[in-house]
Amino acid sequence: MKSGFVIKNATLINEGVKFVATVMIGNGIIEKIDKTNTALTPQGYQEIDATGLYLLPGVIDDQVHFRDPGLTYKADIYTESKAAVAGGVTSFMDMPNTIPNTITQEILEDKYQMAAGKSLANFSFYMGANNNNLEEVKKTDPTKVCGIKVFMGSSTGNLLVDDETALENIFRYAPTLVATHCEDDATIAANTKIYKEKYGDDAPAWIHPLIRNARACYLSSSKAVELAKKHNTRLHILHLSTANEMALFDNNIPLEEKRITAEVCIHHLWFNDKDYDDKGNFIKWNPAVKSESDRVALFEAVLDNTIDIVATDHAPHTSEEKQRPFFKAPSGGPMIQHSLQAMLEFSHQHKISVEKVVEKMCHHPATLFRVKKRGFIREGYYADLVLVDKDATETVSKANILYKCGWSPMEGVTFHSKIVSTFVNGHRVYNQGVFDESVKGKRLLFER
Repeated sequence: MKSGFVIKNATLINEGVKFVATVMIGNGIIEKIDKTNTALTPQGYQEIDATGLYLLPGVIDDQVHFRDPGLTYKADIYTESKAAVAGGVTSFMDMPNTIPNTITQEILEDKYQMAAGKSLANFSFYMGANNNNLEEVKKTDPTKVCGIKVFMGSSTGNLLVDDETALENIFRYAPTLVATHCEDDATIAANTKIYKEKYGDDAPAWIHPLIRNARACYLSSSKAVELAKKHNTRLHILHLSTANEMALFDNNIPLEEKRITAEVCIHHLWFNDKDYDDKGNFIKWNPAVKSESDRVALFEAVLDNTIDIVATDHAPHTSEEKQRPFFKAPSGGPMIQHSLQAMLEFSHQHKISVEKVVEKMCHHPATLFRVKKRGFIREGYYADLVLVDKDATETVSKANILYKCGWSPMEGVTFHSKIVSTFVNGHRVYNQGVFDESVKGKRLLFER
C-alpha cells in the first residue's frame, strides 16, 4: 500500500505567488497540487490540516561548516542537520575545511558516504582547492558535486590559494562552479599588525571590521571577478559584506544566464558594527560584520537582485573558544536553525515580502546551482517542504537551541513565526518539536 501525506488548505508561497491549495506527497515526491482543495485523501495517506499555515519549499543553504570529520567536538553532520531541519532547511552544501581538508576525490567521497548514514537533510560537499591539487580539482563531477571552494583569504589548514599561477589555473580549468571566500590576505596581515601593537591581548572585538575591512574584501572580490571574466569561469562569491562590492555584480541579467553570482549571509543582514559592544566575539565572522550603511546596502541588493542568494555560513565554535581574547577567538558562528525565521522576521517588519524570502532561500539556490528537482513546489519534484505558522512567536534560548555548541548569536530574539513541520524527500522529519530520524537525507544531484 502506498503511503504519504495530503496537506490540506495550505497557503503556498511559490514562484512569486501566494495561493491556497492542497498538496499530495507520496514516494518522496509532490504528486499533486490541487488549487480546488477537493482532492480526496487516498488510503494509507495521512491528512494534515494546514489551514492558516504557509507551505514553503525547503530552504537550500549553499554554505555551511558542519565540522565533520575532525572537528566534531564543535558540531557534526547529525547534530547540525537536525538543527537545520528544525529551522526549515532541507538541503545544505558543506565546506572543505574539515580535518582532513577535502582536497582529494577520495576524501570527498568519504564525506558523502558518512553523510548518507548521518544526515537528516539532503547534502552536498564542496571540493576544496589549494595551491597544489589542480589535478584532483579537475576530476570533480559537476553532476554530483555542488562546486569547487577557493579560499582567497585566510583559511583553516592547507586551503589558502595564494599562488598566482595556481589561482589562475583553478579559474581556467575548474569543471564546475567556483565558490570563493574573498578577502585580501596582505591587507589583513598589515592591519592585524597595527592593531596587535595597539591593543595586545586586550583587543576589543569591534576592531574586527577594521582589520578585515572593506578594502580587503573589494581587492579580493574584484580580483575574482576579473579572473572569472578572463576565463569565463562560473563564479559564485560567498558572504559578501560591503556596499562597495555591489558594483561588481549585474542585476539586469536573468539568474539562469549569470556567469557571476553573489551570496549574502543572515548575520550581515541582521547585525552591524555597533553590535560588537554587546555580542563581542560571538558575532566575529570572516568576512567581518561591518557598518550599518553596509548592512543597508546589502539588504537593498537582495531586493534588487544584485545579490542572488541568502545563506548562513553556519560555522559553530564552542562557547569557550569564543570567550578567548579577541586575537585568539575563532571566527564563525551557528545560524542554520534560525535563518528562515530571521528572514521571515524581516517580512513581518515589512522590509521584504515572503515571496522574495522564498526566492532567495529556496528558488535561487536551486536555479543557481542547477539542483535537480528541488527548490520549488512543483508536481514531480522532491517533496522538500516546510509548514510555517506565520503568527506564532518563539524566543531563542539555550533550552531550544539544537546546535552541538549550545549557543546562538540570536539568543533572546523573539521571532513572530515558527517552523511547524519539515519534510525531506516526502518524509516528515520534524513536527512541532518531535523528530522522526528513521529516514536520512539524500545526496543532491545537479543538472549541468
